[in-house]
Amino acid sequence: MPEDKDRTSHYREGSLTLWGTVMLGTGVMIGAGIFALTGQMAQMTGVLFPLAFLAAAVIVSFSAYSYIKISNAYPSAGGIGMYLHKAYGDRLPTAFNALLMYFSMVIAQSFLARTFGSYTMQLFGGDESGRMVPILGVSLLLVAFVINLMGNRLIESVASFIGILKIGGILIFGVVGVWIADSISVDFSSPGEAGTLGNFLGATALGILAFKGFTTITNSGSEVKDPHRNVGRAIVISIAACVVIYTLVGFAVASNLSLSEIIETRDYSLAAAARPALGEYGVWFTVAIAMMATAGGILASIFAVSRMLAMLTEMKLVPHRHFGMPGSIQKHTLVYTVVLGLLLTAFFDLSRIAALGIIFYLIMDIAIHWGVLRYLRDDIDARAWVPSVAIVLDMLALGGFLWVKATTDPFVIGVAVASMALIAVVELIFLKIRPEHHVHNH
Repeated sequence: MPEDKDRTSHYREGSLTLWGTVMLGTGVMIGAGIFALTGQMAQMTGVLFPLAFLAAAVIVSFSAYSYIKISNAYPSAGGIGMYLHKAYGDRLPTAFNALLMYFSMVIAQSFLARTFGSYTMQLFGGDESGRMVPILGVSLLLVAFVINLMGNRLIESVASFIGILKIGGILIFGVVGVWIADSISVDFSSPGEAGTLGNFLGATALGILAFKGFTTITNSGSEVKDPHRNVGRAIVISIAACVVIYTLVGFAVASNLSLSEIIETRDYSLAAAARPALGEYGVWFTVAIAMMATAGGILASIFAVSRMLAMLTEMKLVPHRHFGMPGSIQKHTLVYTVVLGLLLTAFFDLSRIAALGIIFYLIMDIAIHWGVLRYLRDDIDARAWVPSVAIVLDMLALGGFLWVKATTDPFVIGVAVASMALIAVVELIFLKIRPEHHVHNH
């Protein structure tokens, strides 16, 4: 079918080096996590928030095992979608969980876009009207969309360049912040009423958002040089680097701001922590890094997400309409991804966007580990206990998070449940009525 030729997605095997892959992973991780989550985690669990980052790292380390094992066995540019397909086949669990992953990644972009707005407005004394943050976020998404239309090479070079600046900048912030602080002691004696186990688990769940960027690496599986060795390595290096950076930053913020200040400035707590330590120049420096980090994260993330949706479309697992648009499927999925991101950025605030993202992500993550335990264990030579521990830890974090949200913001749980029900119903109908086909395993 010649007229269909341009509808496929285009992959280039071996186009990402190990270094490029690590930059892509850390780029997405550091973009989302550290800038907006620090304050939100402190709000949930008080001064224990640096420990919640560490707890999140432990959970993610167990999680990463399943992803590394599957991507070593089946490196694929479809990443999560392909993994789910290997485990569950052409059935509802594959489509449902792949779409949860897709939406959690779109949510992550909106989260980055709003964080970009919150920090940028610190240069102008904050956003009193509450209108500028979404406007800036929406503008950033549109710019990232244009750059993504220009292709793979540009994204890798821009993401690597921003990645190096950003990681260097955040390390300087962490080291200087800790160095200048009167004392590095974080006062653990009075965690406040937020010090309950449920709240700590809730904050840990938010912390997982700061690490979940490692899945971007698995999504670029077959494009990585020597993927059987390098995908796993890139994931391990990225997580380790982020643990060091987040711990440093957590202590820098906790040493320079009181708990009430961290909570009050939760959407831009790093910029606020730079003010007492380094004055206005410190604020400018931090805002500049935050702008680069969030922009770089969005670039890399839009790229990975639109490709994942293109893969699901090719596997005939999701409905697809061209709406009269020219170009390849991946161009179309790019448009859908950005439009969804724009809507979320315009209408939801940061803590609600984060909440939706973490609920979707953890449910999908549990499905991946269950798939490994139930169907793939022998094929990919995985030990049963690691995914089992990962499932228990995920459930603990999700349970804690839902408990906190049920008491503070039940609306967001309602939105999450309604969205998941809608995805399940639409997919059920679609899978029933779609034409028979054969899935090509890449």
